[in-house]
Amino acid sequence: MQTPIRKIYYAWIPVLIVLLDRITKYWATHWLKEQQDGKVSVIGDKVTFTYLENRGAAWGMFQGKINFFVILTALLVVLFLLLVARTPSVKHYRPLLITFLALIGGAFGNLYDRIFQGYVTDFISFDIIKFPVFNVADIFLTCSFAVLMILLLFRYSEKDLSFIPFFGPGKEK
Repeated sequence: MQTPIRKIYYAWIPVLIVLLDRITKYWATHWLKEQQDGKVSVIGDKVTFTYLENRGAAWGMFQGKINFFVILTALLVVLFLLLVARTPSVKHYRPLLITFLALIGGAFGNLYDRIFQGYVTDFISFDIIKFPVFNVADIFLTCSFAVLMILLLFRYSEKDLSFIPFFGPGKEK
C-alpha cells in the first residue's frame, strides 16, 4: 500500500517561488535599474545583472502581445491547478505533484508582472552565449518543464498517467 500524501502541505512551493521572484524583481526594479546602464557585472562581462522590461517572450519575440500572454499564462496556471487536483495522493506521484506546483509558481510570477506592470522584469544575463535575459520565475519554469519531460519519459508509464484526460490507456482513439 502506498503512503498517502496531503497536497495542501505542498502549497508552500508555488508561494515560495512567487515570493522569491517578487523579491528579486523588486531588487532589480529599485536598485539595479538605477545603476549605470541598468547593468552590473557578476562574473566579468560573462554574467551580468541587466535590467530589462520584457513586453514579449524570450529573445524579444511577440513584443506588445501582453493580452495574449496574460490569457495563455492564466490558462496554463488553471490547467496545472487541475492537474494538481487530479494527481493521485500517493507517494509515487510526489515528484509529479512538486513539478506541477513549481510550474504554477514560475508561471504565476510572470503572470503577476504582466497583469500589474504590463511587462515582465528580467535581469539575469549570460553574455557568454546569445541567451535571453531572464528572471527567477523563468528559472523555475524552465527547470520544472525539463523535469516534467524527464518524468513523463522515464518515470511514469501511460497507466500511471491515466488520471490525465486523453493521456493514459483510457484515452480516446
